Amino acid sequence: MTSRDIVGRAPTPPTGTRNRNPVGTRPGRRYPWLVFALAFGLLLSDYMSRQVLSAVFPVLKTEWSLSDAHLASLSSVVALMVGLLTLPLSLVADRWGRVRSLVVMAVVWSLATLLCAVAGNFHEMLAARFLVGVGEAAYGSVGIAVVLSIFAPRVHAALGGAFMAGGSFGSVVGVALGGSLAVQVGWRWSFAAMAVFGLLLVAVFRAVVSERKLDEYAVEPRLPAAAGGRAPFASLFTNPALLCAYIGGGLQMFTPAVLLSWAPSYFNRYYHLPADEAAATAAVFVLLIGSGMVICGIISDRFARSGSSRQWTAAVAFCVVALVCLSAGFGMTSGTTSLLLIGCGAFFAAGSSGPTAAVVTELSHSSARATGLGALTVANNVLGLALGPFVVGTLADHLGLLGALRLAPLMYAVAIAALLLGRRYHPAGKLRLARLALSTAR
Repeated sequence: MTSRDIVGRAPTPPTGTRNRNPVGTRPGRRYPWLVFALAFGLLLSDYMSRQVLSAVFPVLKTEWSLSDAHLASLSSVVALMVGLLTLPLSLVADRWGRVRSLVVMAVVWSLATLLCAVAGNFHEMLAARFLVGVGEAAYGSVGIAVVLSIFAPRVHAALGGAFMAGGSFGSVVGVALGGSLAVQVGWRWSFAAMAVFGLLLVAVFRAVVSERKLDEYAVEPRLPAAAGGRAPFASLFTNPALLCAYIGGGLQMFTPAVLLSWAPSYFNRYYHLPADEAAATAAVFVLLIGSGMVICGIISDRFARSGSSRQWTAAVAFCVVALVCLSAGFGMTSGTTSLLLIGCGAFFAAGSSGPTAAVVTELSHSSARATGLGALTVANNVLGLALGPFVVGTLADHLGLLGALRLAPLMYAVAIAALLLGRRYHPAGKLRLARLALSTAR
């Protein structure tokens, strides 16, 4: 497969005009990848700002005398705000402009991260984390909609998985760098460094990416805000296959979210590592989560070449492997075997992210694709990124952290049930989308 097969091509210009990027020229193939790189970089910044908190959990717990439930609330409030605001902000971005929306989001979460650096107590930190969540709310859905709009559908699962893996890679950097800075120069500098990185990167993104350039390389034309033929908002929630993708995709993020938030504390408490070493060790497992998202997305695209419904099967398989490995790993005493099983489970923990994003993209009308992916982001955050860390933190106060971690993988069983149901409804979902496309075209 060549670059021409997977990236959008610049349209043929009207007679008498000059096309700066003729079809097939090297610049025309490079720009989509540049957009992907910059959007991916901002997602790194997003999760660096979000997950740096996990690296300083042990420090804040001691300095402010916080319970595990307090620590969990500082983490979950971000995901909760993302869950509440993603849909309305994605809808705004579809109409106001995706690029402008992404720039505003990145500026807000970066400035809010600076406020975290100067927080003097738990309540001030909670308020700053609330603002981080407001800024990050719709970045995942709008960012991935921008990326997928300029690449062919045959690589959507791979690109969707790779893009969302930016969350794990950003968490790796945020946790590892944040833990190191917290030990070397103080935890406040951990937040300040993430904020500065975000502000610098969003300036580069604003200078390079524009709505006009995206339209030139779009695989499928996007309707302007004032155009007719838009799919109704309700169509995103009346398709049973889409609903199953939202629920299954959200629930399969429950356990990865737990690992992202609580792995540093797990290694600090049960392997007796200092905060910086615990963060660095946890970063390895977070890296496995991100790598698995990319590789599982590639596998899903290859597996689904004979039929897009096979994306569901791949998603189920990844959940099954994660359920078995993580349950076994946390169920035994600490040691090499336990770490190997947890590492294997971490690799597949969020592997279903790419397939579910591909399914949502396929079953959403083109005029509401960012909003459809926004609904998936809501599910990911409410059912996974917000619920997981909070539930485990609350259980940890009663069962101990290890006892709570042993229960977390059981959520995969519910995700598997939803994904299997989605596979059953997939043909009907495609028919429903076809009828919707015909009705909006009239």
